[in-house]
Amino acid sequence: MIGALKPILVTGATGNVGLGVVQGLLEAAVPVRVGEYSLERARAVFENKVQYVRLDFTDPRTYGPALAGLEQVFLMRPPQIAQARYFRSFVQAAKEAGVRQVVFLSLLGAEKNRVVPHRKIEDLILEAGIPHVFLRPSFFMQNLSTTHAQDVKNGEILVPAGQGKTSFIDARDISAVAVRALLERHQNVAYDLTGNEALTYREVAETFSEVLGREVRYANPGIVQFALHMRRQGFAWPFIGVMVGIYSVARFGRAGRVTDTVQELLGRPPIRLRQFVQDYRQVWT
Repeated sequence: MIGALKPILVTGATGNVGLGVVQGLLEAAVPVRVGEYSLERARAVFENKVQYVRLDFTDPRTYGPALAGLEQVFLMRPPQIAQARYFRSFVQAAKEAGVRQVVFLSLLGAEKNRVVPHRKIEDLILEAGIPHVFLRPSFFMQNLSTTHAQDVKNGEILVPAGQGKTSFIDARDISAVAVRALLERHQNVAYDLTGNEALTYREVAETFSEVLGREVRYANPGIVQFALHMRRQGFAWPFIGVMVGIYSVARFGRAGRVTDTVQELLGRPPIRLRQFVQDYRQVWT
């Protein structure tokens, strides 16, 4: 198998997508190097199954050890870093280290949106000329089991998406596509990844209500109300700003596009929202 002798660097390894990427690579007997700001949590998750290296995108001194002796990187922007400028030196360091493939977790529609940091990081990778795969997923179902989990527990979905539809995708499908792209060395492509259904958040709330057996309503707040609500929950303003941008895309009716890419790459239908709620129901109960 190509790439089996050299480790693959996985950033964001304990997140929704990164965790699945690590697990998929290990199942394929590919050595994994986990690059994290704090390694304590990663060690608790992966134990002695992977290599560990401290990686701080704001500290170029950590780049060398993270990139040494490998050719492939799964790159994910940490949610707390909204400024793309921190990635310029990392991408350049990857090029100088001989990296031959970067699989970057981007955002659906990033190529048309110059505001989101994902687009700016894509541009940095293109400028460096490193062979790349841009994964451009729609809204993660898992955001409802992490970022918005407490709201769902309280019986509401509180996001400023209006009545626009969103083509949700399960992070497990994104991980599976990333693993396929890494193992097969896909190059210079962008994959728009969605589920096979587009839903309004009112329909999402109805699905939660049916599966959980209790009422979950869609609160449909305004942007200011949403921002203040998330700030009270402890989220940083830059992260809130990114969320507002993403939900505004849905509010304006631009997040409902459905693609067949997951089906084509994985040979099976994408996971549906109802299945996701059933699989994660313990999070909200």
